[in-house]
Amino acid sequence: MWSFRRKNLILSFALLMSVFLTSCSVNSKGTGPGDSVDSAESGNSAESANGSEVISSAVDFDHELDGYEPKKDHYNFYFTYKTVHPWWDAVALGMEDAQRQYHDKGITITYEYMAPEAASAEDQKERLRAAESKDFDVIGVDVADADIISPILDEMVDSGYKVMTFSSSDAHEGCKRIAYVGNTHNYEDGADLTEALCKKLDYKGKVAILVGSVGAPCHEERAAGAKDTIAKYSDMEIVATEYDMDSVDLAYDLTLKILEENPDLDGIICCNMSNPVGAARAVKEKGHDAVIVGMDHDQEALHYLKDGVIYCLGVQDCYSIGFDTIQIAVKIADGNQPGELFKEKTDEITTVIYQEDAAVMLELLYGED
Repeated sequence: MWSFRRKNLILSFALLMSVFLTSCSVNSKGTGPGDSVDSAESGNSAESANGSEVISSAVDFDHELDGYEPKKDHYNFYFTYKTVHPWWDAVALGMEDAQRQYHDKGITITYEYMAPEAASAEDQKERLRAAESKDFDVIGVDVADADIISPILDEMVDSGYKVMTFSSSDAHEGCKRIAYVGNTHNYEDGADLTEALCKKLDYKGKVAILVGSVGAPCHEERAAGAKDTIAKYSDMEIVATEYDMDSVDLAYDLTLKILEENPDLDGIICCNMSNPVGAARAVKEKGHDAVIVGMDHDQEALHYLKDGVIYCLGVQDCYSIGFDTIQIAVKIADGNQPGELFKEKTDEITTVIYQEDAAVMLELLYGED
């Protein structure tokens, strides 16, 4: 089971968020506050209010199990993900709620939810091989490196294991894994954040990209979206691209290095939840005015957003990812294939938030006044 210590840290603000989050007005598709947006391409959820489109909610806590009747009264799953990190704790909260709802129906769900302290495809390989020797109904994987892990998933499926992917990173296209639950629009998220940065900089300037973990599909795809967006504007230039391995400390060190080598840097594009924090620490320490855009809901990052050090953050709906992962794992365990019961790829939303949203997000997520 996942760490109950971590669960308790986020359970209280999750309940607050379920009550108040619909009042949080946030913008999607990389636009600044007050701009009209079109959310369809990135899976963002938006509704019209006062003549402008705003996000109706960043995270959907109002989940109930669908009408599917499981074939067994007990299921045992194994989930492994990239690295121990608060982002996956939020995913686990959704898993826990689905588990509770199944329990209320008389169905017991047990699962292991394991990851290394530092992202490693080799570590993930070892965990998957170990899981093969145990009696799990479904094995779920947040892919650490698509090149390394996808062939292993193919081998497992060929050997009769029921394998799915989840979270933010799917396997390569054509992989034999049964289904994926998570972010299907990482490229678009990277493009949206970069478009917001470009607009803020009046479409001219020098930027750097902090990618994340080498080979991690979500990080690489966001970086690809960022690079393609920058390439559209002749007065924009990428002067550095670095891999911080999803480490705040390494992102901080790399940002200091980039700023030293490029004192006229105008912006930084951050492709995971850790690097906006490391980049913001470095920029603030140096008194630099580089504009930072990045991903997700880290508490320190939200403070930097509130203070204007970070310009905008793309927040993923981790709770829904976890809830839907458990629900689909049950269906896969029963021998079902993608179709009417569930999609091959279940998409979850990303919401872009700005400085005006930071205070309410801190209150809702972390109980801060």
